[in-house]
Amino acid sequence: MHSSAPSGNTPEVNDSRSQKFEIRPAGLSGRWKVAGVCIFLAAIIWAVYGQTLHFEFVNYDDDEQIYEHPVIKDGLSLPGIAWVFTHSDDGHWIPLNKISHMLDCQFYGLRPAGHHLTNVLLHTATAILLFLVLRRMMELRPDKGIGTADSQASVLWRSAFVAAVFAVHPLRVESVAWVAERKDVLSGLFFILTLWAYVRYAQNKASLNPQTLDVARRSGDGSTLNYALSLLFFACGLMSKAIVATLPLLLLLLDYWPLGRFGPPGSMAAIDRKKRLSVSKRLILEKIPFLGVIIAVGMGLLFSRDRNNVVVAVAIRTGQGLVPHKDLNQMERTGDALLTPFVYLKQLFFPASLAVSSPPGHSVPRWEMFGAVILLAAISGIVLARRRKQTYLVVGWFWYLAMLAPVLMLIQKGAEFRCDRYTYLSQIGLYLLLAWAAADLCAGWRHGRLVLGGCATIVVIALIFCARVQTSYWRNSESLWVHTLDCTPDNVLAHNNLGNVLFQKGRVDEAIAHYQKAIQIMPDFAEAQSNLGNALLQKGDVGAAIAHCQKALQSKPVNAKAHSIFGNALLQKGDVGAAIAQYQKALQIKPDFAEVHGNLGNALVQKGSLDEAITHYQMALQIKPDYVNALNNLAWLLATCPDVHIRDGVQAVNYGVISHVDTLAAAYAEAGRFDDAIAAAQKACALAAAAGAENLLEQSRERLALYRARQPYHEAAGKVAPAAP
Repeated sequence: MHSSAPSGNTPEVNDSRSQKFEIRPAGLSGRWKVAGVCIFLAAIIWAVYGQTLHFEFVNYDDDEQIYEHPVIKDGLSLPGIAWVFTHSDDGHWIPLNKISHMLDCQFYGLRPAGHHLTNVLLHTATAILLFLVLRRMMELRPDKGIGTADSQASVLWRSAFVAAVFAVHPLRVESVAWVAERKDVLSGLFFILTLWAYVRYAQNKASLNPQTLDVARRSGDGSTLNYALSLLFFACGLMSKAIVATLPLLLLLLDYWPLGRFGPPGSMAAIDRKKRLSVSKRLILEKIPFLGVIIAVGMGLLFSRDRNNVVVAVAIRTGQGLVPHKDLNQMERTGDALLTPFVYLKQLFFPASLAVSSPPGHSVPRWEMFGAVILLAAISGIVLARRRKQTYLVVGWFWYLAMLAPVLMLIQKGAEFRCDRYTYLSQIGLYLLLAWAAADLCAGWRHGRLVLGGCATIVVIALIFCARVQTSYWRNSESLWVHTLDCTPDNVLAHNNLGNVLFQKGRVDEAIAHYQKAIQIMPDFAEAQSNLGNALLQKGDVGAAIAHCQKALQSKPVNAKAHSIFGNALLQKGDVGAAIAQYQKALQIKPDFAEVHGNLGNALVQKGSLDEAITHYQMALQIKPDYVNALNNLAWLLATCPDVHIRDGVQAVNYGVISHVDTLAAAYAEAGRFDDAIAAAQKACALAAAAGAENLLEQSRERLALYRARQPYHEAAGKVAPAAP
């Protein structure tokens, strides 16, 4: 049975029915204030991240995870959905994240604006829901003086401040402006939805007598449905990013405060020990199904097939990271892990020089490690000592540590041991702590409200300005990596990726300089070694290219890209058999490597294995339908092959339509469409003349003469198909 409402300073029963006696504040109604805060949150997020709609993809996972992914880029389909639930990438099973990218590709194609818009909308929804859920939790807490206008207004504005700082702090930029980091904003949305459902469950499940901890159960209140929803949203969060796995611990913290399901602060000491244990046991057992969800999602990873399963298996077996890293011993890893919470704490107050990835630095001195241990213990001890008078300190501090724990570098994962995105959910606890502490500090001041309001406004405006600047660095790959190197000059990942950008722009010498810098910092960085080999091959230095590919394979034997570049170098050297062997090794590691299939085809043509060449060209096009080089070479082979059994003019036309005009002309001629062949050949001659390519112009004119004479063009026996342009 419910106890009668207590009088005096005793907190009221946590019962939603008591809400009807609340005193409404003067001025704007509560609903209008809530609506205004939601609009404000959406506006400041757009002010910071609206610019991303004009940004490009970046060459940091956006390529492999989105616009070059053989399944994702084709949009939403039943086979695609089946694929994402049965496959993982690099040991991560996050099917809902992949489905979200598939939906983007379905609606927006490969235009970056739409993909960026989805990230912004997800982050906006998460921030608004955080405000609403936090406000609801705080209004239900038993240590709040329910029934006073002041308490309602205070809860609303504190919750709004927490949500606003979460929305626009510069540490959020990496999670929102980076399309491939959809994992954060999507899992964050499901994280807050889990809290929403759990709060509704906790509110409706029972009424708690704060004096006796007796529970009066209700029926027909929807608690079962809300509990089921909390489990469902939690599972969705795990299938978006596994970082939400510590959420059951957070729910226990929220049970303590603000939900007061252990009893109001200070009440437990006056209650029978048996009663306290009973309440604690009930709340802990209540979280067991959440652990079951974690196990179930873990089984999904266990039974999935990794897209790059060979690479991952060898990396796990040898302890070799999937990204470049500096080997750290256990002492160094422990030191970094202990210091990391304080690094993020510093960035909370001074968000300057934020880089996309921070490589491991030098070994941490032992005095710093011991100092970190002492400081962590001291802060934890202080918040525990203040748990009865300032309960929010316990929840805010341990929210931060619990959500940060999975990404601390106790087990080395690679170069990215500290990243801005790791604070996406963890720092909410600190924002909550600071908001409530500031309000308590100013509670006795004559103009406390005015001071708090002014400071909060200044903080939010400053964060908006800083976040806008930080977001601008993500406009394209070059600006991102230039800024990263400004912040972390010895960042091997940044040197390598900036080199890739410059190489694609034809600035080969500049690219070589960055690859060499990366190797100078980390000689066993396999990707930089192979990229340098590729750049040197472009410059015609075949011997040096081969040497760097060999070094890359020594550092990382299971390396499809290095084998591919090695094959290209050997093919250019004229060693066709050895080149084919390298291509075959690359495909054993990564069977869906379209460029290698297209290359395995060029090499097989030189070898004279034309049927096998056609098979690999077709496989390349199955993986990458818009692969122009494979289209061109396959169309040319089908149109001009001296072997009549291989020539197929109709198929050549189909492939040549979206290939090169010279190839299309040859395909038309083989198909007997000589008028079309003449028109295409004339265009080819015009293009060659405009480019000043005399040899190509002469060849095009010779073929044009054949087409005018109603004759197709066929290669001489043994002649190689045209090189990829």
